[in-house]
Amino acid sequence: MDTDTRDDRDDGDDGDSGRGGGLTTGEVARRLGVAPTTVRTWDRRYGLGPDAHTGGRHRRWTPADVARLERMCALTANGLPPAEAARLAREGAPDDTATARPTAGPPPRRAAPGRSRAGSGLRLGDVRQECKGVARAALRLDAPALDALLAAAIEEHGLVTAWTEVIMPTLQAVGRKWESSGDRYVEVEHFLSWHVSGALRRAAPPVAVDRPGAVAVLACVPGESHTLPLEVLAAALSERGVPVRMFGGALPAGSLVAAVRRTGPSVVGLWAQSRSTASRPLAQHVAGMEWGVRGARRRPVVLPLGPGWAGSPMPGMPRATNLAEAVAAVESRMPV
Repeated sequence: MDTDTRDDRDDGDDGDSGRGGGLTTGEVARRLGVAPTTVRTWDRRYGLGPDAHTGGRHRRWTPADVARLERMCALTANGLPPAEAARLAREGAPDDTATARPTAGPPPRRAAPGRSRAGSGLRLGDVRQECKGVARAALRLDAPALDALLAAAIEEHGLVTAWTEVIMPTLQAVGRKWESSGDRYVEVEHFLSWHVSGALRRAAPPVAVDRPGAVAVLACVPGESHTLPLEVLAAALSERGVPVRMFGGALPAGSLVAAVRRTGPSVVGLWAQSRSTASRPLAQHVAGMEWGVRGARRRPVVLPLGPGWAGSPMPGMPRATNLAEAVAAVESRMPV
């Protein structure tokens, strides 16, 4: 456990970093996607602190200082022990384990502000800057840093944008790394997915039902275990005040029918990752279910979700191709 108790006043972001001739420790940490204590530990243990110091306890980092730390991040993300990575970062020596771009020199010209193309050892492409930090934390299996970065992205951008532009691109990059590396990096994907799931729950707690029918049921079809897309939909709906009943992966058909009868939802979202699990007869059966007194009976709108439902549309069942469309489709069918 890091017990560094050095004065943390330089970790704040007072919007006046230029006055001190560089970035504060807190600003550097956010740029790298690590905790401020990690930056201070690398300084204390490996001599990776600023080359020059301003007066007092306020430490400022120049572009050259930050470049050295970026190289440290890239090397450790690719499995190099911290001490060896620090030595190479200090010396600026080339190393074959580093897959990120060299830290010296300007970033790619075509990268838009707030976007990043390198620094994690993953092929991220042209994505938001936050992806780099999330990827690095996942590759290091750094739970506290990963939780903090995910929470910050959700708080700043909202669940839909954070998922679409930060979390999903990073998950896809980890998946590509796994596919191209044999059995390596499986632990990273599981680690990242688990922490994303926790971040979603913390960001949007369940909402109570305040009127009949004002609830959405979400479940994976039988045989389908990919729950994370449904989890983010559940969180995004809760963020907007829509009550959700989430049943997770591989819900048996009989249990789905029972859940629908017991909750009387306005919308039932059914996730299918592959065509082999997408059951049109099940979706049609749920869409045909009725409840309530005679003359005022109603039935749910079934929302097929996921790539498994691709193909010819089913009458009365709207298709949503992304998270924003799914949220809009559910919200529009909630009773007022």
